[in-house]
Amino acid sequence: MIPYERKERYTIDDLVEIVRLLRSEEGCPWDKEQTHKSIRSGLIEETYEVIEAIDQDDPVLLREELGDLLLQVVFHAQIEREQEHFTLDDVCTDICDKMIVRHPHVFSTVQADTTEQVLQNWDTIKEATKHQTTRTETLESVAKTLPALMRAQKVYKRASKARMPFLEEDALYDALERYTARIKAANANGDIAALGEALGKLLFICTGIAQTGGIQSEQTLTDETNDFIRRFAAAETLCCDVGVSMDTLSEARWNNITDITSQTEGV
Repeated sequence: MIPYERKERYTIDDLVEIVRLLRSEEGCPWDKEQTHKSIRSGLIEETYEVIEAIDQDDPVLLREELGDLLLQVVFHAQIEREQEHFTLDDVCTDICDKMIVRHPHVFSTVQADTTEQVLQNWDTIKEATKHQTTRTETLESVAKTLPALMRAQKVYKRASKARMPFLEEDALYDALERYTARIKAANANGDIAALGEALGKLLFICTGIAQTGGIQSEQTLTDETNDFIRRFAAAETLCCDVGVSMDTLSEARWNNITDITSQTEGV
């Protein structure tokens, strides 16, 4: 047993020490075996659980999930500390320095009175500090592990700074119609390869339209999926009540039922 003083309140230093003890010779067999890759999925899961707490507007749950996410950060830093690469203090130093450098309008004499000016300065400084000299480099730096819609929208946002005509809003809507027609044709012809290609282009175009409209495509699709499940459940309940089988519903009848359920929920 490793003695450790129980307290009413702990600090980040306590968490760092607890993780160090867990990975020590006298610590936990499981914790000692872990590597960056073995706990990679845990970092992803905890991040999504934080997002869910935010979406639920639940401060109690958010507090708990932020703690779980913080543990992941400290754990990864401890692994690197053992290899004598860096410590959590080094991580804090880097991010503090980054925040100061990227906020010259707060910590220096640069003038930025609007959010747009702040974001423009941020991007310019980011490209300079990362030594990105071409647009392609900025696109390639978007993490490939991001959810597909989120990554596509970030890539579009950065590419659109080049102001190429085919990335403008009107061109996007023209492309939307064009690739919708290609999808229909590919489906009618049973051409799976062409269908997949057209769908991919259509999805990318949709993220571009979302970006020009100031909408987050990832969140929008999440909201719509949740809304569809809600409407589906309400429609299924109503069908059961009136003795109608859902698999016999036409699109018009489905829309009618979901309109009715939506109106009922709004009462």
